[in-house]
Amino acid sequence: MLLSLSVRDVVLIDRLDLGCAAGLSALTGETGAGKSILLDALGLALGMRADSALVRHGADLATVSAELAPAPGHPARAILAELGLDGEDTILLRRQISADGRSRAFVNDQPVSVAALRRVGEGLVEIVGQFEQRGLLDNATHRELLDSFGRLGAPAAAVAAAWQHWQDTTAARDAAEAALAQARRDEDFLRHAVAELDALKPEPGEEQRLADTRLRLMNREKLAEAFQGAGADLSGQRGAEALLASASRRLARLADRAGEAMAPLLAALDRAGAEAAEAGALLERMTAELADQPQQLAAIEDRLFALRDLARKHGTVVDELPALRRRLDETLAALDDQGGAFARLTQAEAQARTAYRRAAAALSKGRAAAAARLDAAVKTELPPLKLERARFRTALEALPESGWGASGCERVAFEVATNPGTPFAPLARIASGGELSRFLLAIKVALAAAAPVPTLVFDEVDSGIGGATAAAVGLRLQRLSARINSGKRASISVLRRRSAS
Repeated sequence: MLLSLSVRDVVLIDRLDLGCAAGLSALTGETGAGKSILLDALGLALGMRADSALVRHGADLATVSAELAPAPGHPARAILAELGLDGEDTILLRRQISADGRSRAFVNDQPVSVAALRRVGEGLVEIVGQFEQRGLLDNATHRELLDSFGRLGAPAAAVAAAWQHWQDTTAARDAAEAALAQARRDEDFLRHAVAELDALKPEPGEEQRLADTRLRLMNREKLAEAFQGAGADLSGQRGAEALLASASRRLARLADRAGEAMAPLLAALDRAGAEAAEAGALLERMTAELADQPQQLAAIEDRLFALRDLARKHGTVVDELPALRRRLDETLAALDDQGGAFARLTQAEAQARTAYRRAAAALSKGRAAAAARLDAAVKTELPPLKLERARFRTALEALPESGWGASGCERVAFEVATNPGTPFAPLARIASGGELSRFLLAIKVALAAAAPVPTLVFDEVDSGIGGATAAAVGLRLQRLSARINSGKRASISVLRRRSAS
């Protein structure tokens, strides 16, 4: 409910503080008394468009604050949590407009954008009148109001979930289709790459082995000369092996005279002799290999350069070519299976669409039943409001598949025909402001239990009427106040022109 409205320097108002109580309140006054200024001020606090002309002449800043107390589970509290604003028992909406047209918005004294202020305000207060473009006059709200009236929250949630699942499966199928098309475009290249790799059969560590062999062959003559000299140093008549053997024999003859101290020295000489012999054998083998490979340099270079070229072609290194071959095999295997995977995703999408259509059909059936009940409820309210010749209907228009969405498969619109024989039209097209206000009142009475907005403001709902009709309007305002105040904090305000009656 609206607890208070504070206005500072708005048009003709210097300073004004209004307190509101739960239930029905009425603000009356002659034309020009300032009722419209109060509406404009409240609209500013709710996030409506600002105009520097609203700043009182001579003032630098206009400020409007509206304090509201919605029920604990009201949707506005979820919006506050989403915006990261502090949660309190009451919600304070504040708007400032400077004389130069700049505007600032606050919720619970925390600065927010005007759009955020409007999101909160729209869920807390609805201004009902012929010049108001939100609420019932906005067709975008009718579907939600009908669902709330018909208690269709569960079916509507099921449709939203089914829609999201359908969209997810469609996105997965589209992605798989794009991947399959790309893979098929690349298939020839993949198979050619596999053939190239199979022809070379690269092995792990092969590049280094080939590079080492190439280096040796390029320096074959120098290495052969060095090998031969080293072999002579090791194995010749005065080579290392002969000298080590001679030293070992010389010492062995005197081993018994040196005791245990000689044993480690003899063992070391034996190891050195064995190592020298092994080194000599390695020199002989490497010399023989050099002698046997005079024609291999070209072949080794060809293979080494071919491996490096192939690695550059695929943006990798030679040692990774075997792993690349395995990955290409996996890609081709996946390609062979992608047709089946795409078929499975297509089937899943079709099933998701069917599930959505089933859920949407159930929701549509519920909406049709709720629309009939709402039409009947509004119909009973029209005669006492001097609208006995008017008709009301809830139009359900089936949408093409391109218009389906998380809210279902139909458009919902409240329509009226003010006289027999005239076609139905949207509420906003009612010519008479008085008729529109009474029509909105009738619909609000019918929707009272389903309306999520706890504070309603009616602008001159009794304009141009009197007697029994005025009494009927007052009675319905009272009933509406009682209904929306049942179990939650709520209020209704009526702005009317004061008359002698």
